Amino acid sequence: MKKIFKPLKFSSIFLLAMALFIACDKDFNTIDSDVLGKDNANFNTNNLNLQILAYNKKLDSLQINNLPNHLFGAFNDPAYGLTTASIVTQVTPAVFNPDFGENPVIDSVVLKVPYYSKEDGLIEGTTNAKYSIKDSLYGNGKVKLTIYRNNYFLRDFNPNSEFGQTQMYYSNANSSSNSAIDGNSIINFEDHKSDVILTLNEFAPSNNTIILKTTEGDQDVIDRQAPALRAKLDTNYWKTLILDLEDDAVLSNANNFKDYFRGLYFKAEAINGNGSMTFFNLATANIVIYFSKDSSVDGEKLQDSYTLNLTGNRLNTFVNNFNTALINGNKTNGDEKLYLKGTNGSMAVVDLFGGDMVECTDENGSVTMRTPLDCFKKTYRQLDENGDYLPQVNGNYPLKKLINEAHLLIYEDEIMQTYPKDENGNDYSAFDRIYAYDIKNNAPTTDFAFFDPTEDRTNPLNSKIISLGQRITDDNGISKYKIRLTEHLKNILLKDSTNTKIGLVLSTNVNIDYNPSTNILQTATILNSGDDVTALPATAVISPRGTILYGNHPNVPENRKMKLEIFFTKPNL
Repeated sequence: MKKIFKPLKFSSIFLLAMALFIACDKDFNTIDSDVLGKDNANFNTNNLNLQILAYNKKLDSLQINNLPNHLFGAFNDPAYGLTTASIVTQVTPAVFNPDFGENPVIDSVVLKVPYYSKEDGLIEGTTNAKYSIKDSLYGNGKVKLTIYRNNYFLRDFNPNSEFGQTQMYYSNANSSSNSAIDGNSIINFEDHKSDVILTLNEFAPSNNTIILKTTEGDQDVIDRQAPALRAKLDTNYWKTLILDLEDDAVLSNANNFKDYFRGLYFKAEAINGNGSMTFFNLATANIVIYFSKDSSVDGEKLQDSYTLNLTGNRLNTFVNNFNTALINGNKTNGDEKLYLKGTNGSMAVVDLFGGDMVECTDENGSVTMRTPLDCFKKTYRQLDENGDYLPQVNGNYPLKKLINEAHLLIYEDEIMQTYPKDENGNDYSAFDRIYAYDIKNNAPTTDFAFFDPTEDRTNPLNSKIISLGQRITDDNGISKYKIRLTEHLKNILLKDSTNTKIGLVLSTNVNIDYNPSTNILQTATILNSGDDVTALPATAVISPRGTILYGNHPNVPENRKMKLEIFFTKPNL
């Protein structure tokens, strides 16, 4: 996208500024024919609300391996209840067939698991950076952290597949323990834990800079590092586990080692029903064994180290103790409330032309009963004298009404405003984003992928704000979202696209699983889904918060119903 917009630098900035102005307009202004003057234009503009159907889908068994990030901790969502997230990960040596030298002696063993942090100014009175982790921290309590040696082997490939497909692991929504489903059986990681590697009875992520001091000659050397879980481990244990096996085959290659040492199980436990949750950056996490060995000079020792990276297969486990019942919704009449909850919770499906037959009035005033989709096409496409669609021209059906703008208007349940402020003093839902995706193709919408230049890779809250409108709260405390579907609907009209269902999930980072250069959305598959929703954006799995929205059921007040609004131009032919 950047290459496309570069040659149009001046006009792009102008258009972007206008788009931001429109996208941030709290009142979502409607343009009608009075703007141009009915007597001074050769076309008319108007808007239309079309029939849609919105219902809940409970997410029971979601893919939990190969996720873009990994949650750890316990988070008590005020709308839903307690979720506890633990991690199981393999470990891989950075070097195989190591030579530890003569008479190696371990000085220390250090585990380091970084958090996701960013620089937030300077430490007062210094030129040293300070860090913030508030954008990836949920809650402000402490949890018990225990790291076990895991004895369950995480497979790379599914032995039951014919073509060596990757092994998928799925969440076990009905379990009260840290478990997963491999497609055929349930794995309870409590049954496969062994040695305790580390225990922290009161763990809470800290944004403090890690300061390490070493001495080189007569000078102290200070090393400042970004916030992380950093702890010293038992040296005798790692001597027996690693250094004593210098010439053993288990240290010769990755496969042998992963079978010998099958990984770590990071277990989180809430304290008094509360805690906090954050992301562990396992991509840069490691265990470093620092040791000394004999040198060629008598009486001197050489310093060396051996690194074990927390790479390979990884998965999150979720234990949900919800106080809100999540169920599959009514696909015939829709639901009054829509429940969007990450960590194996719930999503919403919007059938843009769902529901019963409707009365469809043509331009001559004749009324016929049609499906909502057929009525939509008959309303916008050009027809011949027999009432049939004119043939396609260059692959597109000719239109008699041109869509200028189309969006879903979604209202948040007022109960979300009643919850206490978050740990940073903000409204609980202040930074929630609703991610809309094409269910048929498990892909981003066309509006998101190709017609929204507002991508911001460093600030997800302000990224893709034209296609995925930010949460806006008016002076009366009413919160709403606007999801742009202009190009999505155009494809249905012009090219007979059959993508009429949109999935809605909650996301705290709309950039996290989308690659703009390939237009590929990283998804998490659903085990035995039972309907046409087979996957969802992976960002929804690792979004701790939840929200509650209004659907479009008849019982919903008219001024809170979800609406599909279309603003169109009709030429005066």
